[in-house]
Amino acid sequence: MSAVAFFLFTLIYFSSSCCSAARYQHRHRYMERKLMIALASKIGINYGRQGKDIPSPYQSINFIKSIKAGHVKLYDADPETLTLLSHTNLYVSITVHNHQITSLGTNQTTAEDWVKTNILPYYPQTQIRFVLVGNEILSVQDRNITANLVPAMRKIVNALRAHGIHNIKVGTPLPMDSLRSTFPPSNSTFREDIAGPLMLPLLKFLNGTNSYFFINLQPYYRWLRNPMNISLDFALFQGNSTYTDPRTGLVYHNLVDQMLDSVILAMTKLGYPHIRIAISETGWPNSGDIDETGANILNAATYNRNLINKMTAIPPIGTPARPGLPIPTFVFSLFNENQKSGSGTQRHWGILHPDGTPIYDIDFTGQKPLTGFNPLPKPTNNVPYKGQMWCVPVEGAKEAELEEALRMACGRSNTTCAALAPGKECYEPVSIYWHARYAVSSYWAQFRTQNVGCYFNGLAHETTTNPGESFVLLPKSDKNNSTYCHGSCGRGRISVDIFFVWKCIVTKKSVFTGNDRCKFPSVTL
Repeated sequence: MSAVAFFLFTLIYFSSSCCSAARYQHRHRYMERKLMIALASKIGINYGRQGKDIPSPYQSINFIKSIKAGHVKLYDADPETLTLLSHTNLYVSITVHNHQITSLGTNQTTAEDWVKTNILPYYPQTQIRFVLVGNEILSVQDRNITANLVPAMRKIVNALRAHGIHNIKVGTPLPMDSLRSTFPPSNSTFREDIAGPLMLPLLKFLNGTNSYFFINLQPYYRWLRNPMNISLDFALFQGNSTYTDPRTGLVYHNLVDQMLDSVILAMTKLGYPHIRIAISETGWPNSGDIDETGANILNAATYNRNLINKMTAIPPIGTPARPGLPIPTFVFSLFNENQKSGSGTQRHWGILHPDGTPIYDIDFTGQKPLTGFNPLPKPTNNVPYKGQMWCVPVEGAKEAELEEALRMACGRSNTTCAALAPGKECYEPVSIYWHARYAVSSYWAQFRTQNVGCYFNGLAHETTTNPGESFVLLPKSDKNNSTYCHGSCGRGRISVDIFFVWKCIVTKKSVFTGNDRCKFPSVTL
């Protein structure tokens, strides 16, 4: 073969190879884009189960279908739930528990066993699309977990690929407090303590596997902390207010876009401007404590309806920094979860009651116009409450449970229950209910600033009615005209001691309150 002929053959061969490679890359990008849009167009729901009244997986999956959610996110890899999700149209995300991360990150065999146990028996009949390694691991004190996060993610990917699985993305949900600064978005950076050790390896992994940066996004708390500078309408995707970033000139019409771009621009500063983003949790509480302004059904419905309309738009809207970006989104959450600790809002993010009836109507397809929903009651807590609050036991609490609450409240500090000692001002009347009533209010008032909630595992709640005034003694006469005292507390649960009987008969008071001797600790807003 002449030199010229050889040169032409070589040129044609490599040109053909290059064209084939280019066509492959183009088709790969097209398929990735198509998958992104498919994932983003199916709004997901977080299926948490930290509640006493959560229905069975079978019932819950039927409820998820009824609201037309397209994706369900599990906080575990429950075998029963994964089996029930097979042959449905639901995409599925499963979660690796935080405590499993260290063993997965240090041993490839452990990761392979995890995939064999939690994915292979169900896939592809169950349409698993995301494996989320851990949940908000920055809140975990064990540094070994943080150090092994990315190695665990990498080993799970290796195990998936060993079985020919390439369409399951691996990520980890992080909270907004992984950022040191978020406002304005152009000023955002990751926290210095995690930027190098955690975020750089994580972003490198996500970029190399075409996965997503998962962020738990709760605009409610951002608004609650700063209502003077963030309007409620801006947080709920309504109204005409805007914010212009002074550095980028980008114009924001809602708080979600502002928060998402804070993450995107923080990634950009670390050298990763193109990593895709997904919202692993977002929503608005339908109720909360008295001082948790704006936590109500109307705001929750408004936020989630507008969120879904934005995220299901065709073509995708994206954010000011990434217009047109499809963003997979999971609403938080399917049910209220009454076994969670913390403030009242922590237990009130659900969209369904345990029987499957809606707390408020919502359309996960985004096709129903906002004007098509029935009107909801106007809220009364969109402005901060001003006044006193107490913490009291719930009606119907059992005496044994109240004894436990009493021990818990009085055991932390010697001063909490000092007024309940014999001879002190709140000792009488001597009953478990009365003492527990004082103790939980005193404990909460004393430690509330240390994030202690008025909950006591469901035994207490906040009130604006002074519990010291709810103990009532009324002089009564029977058919023989004998005078005696009748005691009532709440719905009549009280043990009346000799002191109060004597006080009632002698003074002939129509109402006698515990506050005559005992003042209940309160919180004033």
